Amino acid sequence: MTSTVAFVAIVVTLVVTSAGWPEVKAAFFNGEIFRSSFGEIASAFLINVKIFCIAEAIVLFTALGVAVLRGLTGPVFFPLRLLSVVYVDFFRGIPTVLLIYLLGFGVPALQLSGVPTSELFWGTTALVLVYTAYVSEVYRAGIESVHPSQNAAARSLGLTHAQALRHVVVPQAVRRVIPPLLNDFIGLQKDTALVGVLGVVEAFKQTQIDQASTFNFTPGVVAAVLFLLITIPLTRLTDYLIARERKRRQAAGVTV
Repeated sequence: MTSTVAFVAIVVTLVVTSAGWPEVKAAFFNGEIFRSSFGEIASAFLINVKIFCIAEAIVLFTALGVAVLRGLTGPVFFPLRLLSVVYVDFFRGIPTVLLIYLLGFGVPALQLSGVPTSELFWGTTALVLVYTAYVSEVYRAGIESVHPSQNAAARSLGLTHAQALRHVVVPQAVRRVIPPLLNDFIGLQKDTALVGVLGVVEAFKQTQIDQASTFNFTPGVVAAVLFLLITIPLTRLTDYLIARERKRRQAAGVTV
């Protein structure tokens, strides 16, 4: 702890005593601009939080569905397995910002009757499609980590394969993958800023507006602080859950 404090103190001292520090301080840490822009950026940040909450709720269920489809056995389910594999490979391979562009500008341009034209809708949809692919792989890893004997025991009690998945395998798998799920959702929270490329005035877009009007980068610091207020607690929660799961497994190993 002492060495960490000493290292931070040395770094801070080197920064604030450097020749260019006054210019950097004026450009990035202007207190007056920070206070004046905080309200607007905080209001815009609520859009990011809204996108995150909606996308997270949808991804939790759609990703689990994709993971279950990919794990189905038997030749009759081959088309579903193939479809899930293609889906995951495609949406994990395409850059998120590119998909946001394609959906946000491309679909409304088709002028299809009854199809939403909202940039916010299509930006959120793009995030859901991408993160469903990532999170489904997390779920799949959790499902495969459950020992086959669990499924066999459930089947021996008269449960169907679907019932065994629902009541025995999936609950254990979800409990095991909560920490990596939170890591993905931390990434999702940050990626909500990408929706701004469609013109949605979220925190990052409002930051760009304020920077253009003040010719100063301090609004970017405001946005960074707001994102940190969300991501740091999630990160600490992830660390706590990982440590708790490790202790639980160690205790189970000692008991055995």
